[in-house]
Amino acid sequence: MSKVLTAADILAADDLETVTVECPEWGGDVMVKSMTGTERDAFETSLTKKGKGGKPESDTANMRARMVAAAAVDDKGAPLFTAAQVADLGKKNAKVLDRLFDAASKLNGMFDGDVEAAKKD
Repeated sequence: MSKVLTAADILAADDLETVTVECPEWGGDVMVKSMTGTERDAFETSLTKKGKGGKPESDTANMRARMVAAAAVDDKGAPLFTAAQVADLGKKNAKVLDRLFDAASKLNGMFDGDVEAAKKD
């Protein structure tokens, strides 16, 4: 039987990961990190907006750029992009954004089914 963890064990665990994604179109590599629970909740919340009558509806506009901005970090783990830069990031090569989006999705346990479900909800 494995060790039963305490709250202190869990809170002290270094469980955030990064992966490096080759982006030759941009002349180098981009580091993508796993999100914290709070960051993932914020990203998922950003996929909805208030629609008619205040009813929530899907907001997947520029979703790939938003995901990349939420997960791309420098070599010290600091975010590469600000919220103000997401629109400009969305104007970059879709193939590269898709590659980074896929890496971030996998690293954060957000597979195609999860994203599609978020779109429907």
